Amino acid sequence: MNGIVRSEWTKVRSLRSVLLTVALTVVCAVVFGVLISSGQAREYGTLSAADRAAFDPTYVSLIGSFVFAQLAIGALGVLSVTSEYATGTIRPTLAAVPYRGRLLGAKAIVLGAAAFGVANVAVFAAYLSGQPTLSGLDAPSSTLDDPHVLRAVLGAGWWLTAVALLGVGVGMIVRSTAGAFTVVVASTLLIPLIGGLLPAWFARWWPTSAGQQIMRVMRDPEALSPWAGITWMYVAVAGVLLLGYVSLRFRDA
Repeated sequence: MNGIVRSEWTKVRSLRSVLLTVALTVVCAVVFGVLISSGQAREYGTLSAADRAAFDPTYVSLIGSFVFAQLAIGALGVLSVTSEYATGTIRPTLAAVPYRGRLLGAKAIVLGAAAFGVANVAVFAAYLSGQPTLSGLDAPSSTLDDPHVLRAVLGAGWWLTAVALLGVGVGMIVRSTAGAFTVVVASTLLIPLIGGLLPAWFARWWPTSAGQQIMRVMRDPEALSPWAGITWMYVAVAGVLLLGYVSLRFRDA
């Protein structure tokens, strides 16, 4: 297994698109985190008393992570699989590693570890640049020492890591970069956006929406708790990876 993991790490590093998606993840999280923080801070003075009481400065700085940065890190997960199908190198890979469960496991380990590192750099950078933006415009801000703030920032990294692993599973099922990326975007961005038009239980239980609660300091009483939400998201991602294994096991390369 160690040899398979090293091989997968070599393949991931050799993808030219990896550095681009890594850079985009960090840049999108920081740039849009600052822009959204600035916009929310300017609107703070016009909010009602109830909306001011519910204002969550930590969540505001992290919004860019799950609206924009997730697109880049989801693409990273997809490309780690579909690039092999696009070039045909999946055939020699399967010849060298006939145990397909180990192959998928190695891909998930390598991509998950890489995504976890990138995600944490992105979310901490977004938070540490977003809070001065809020305070500089006379809006409430937070520090990592405040209750639940560190959990929320770390949770944003866990959420982005789950999105990357989702990309691995979907890529293994769909095997097309465009098709798999479309599924990831729809499941993490488009469907949650229309959640307000659907029954309340849908937004509560849709995995990526439930997982986002880990980023909130001010809890939504109608949503799952932060830990329950992120756990449910990882369970759903594990289910997608299982379907990816079934596809890898019983479909020809």
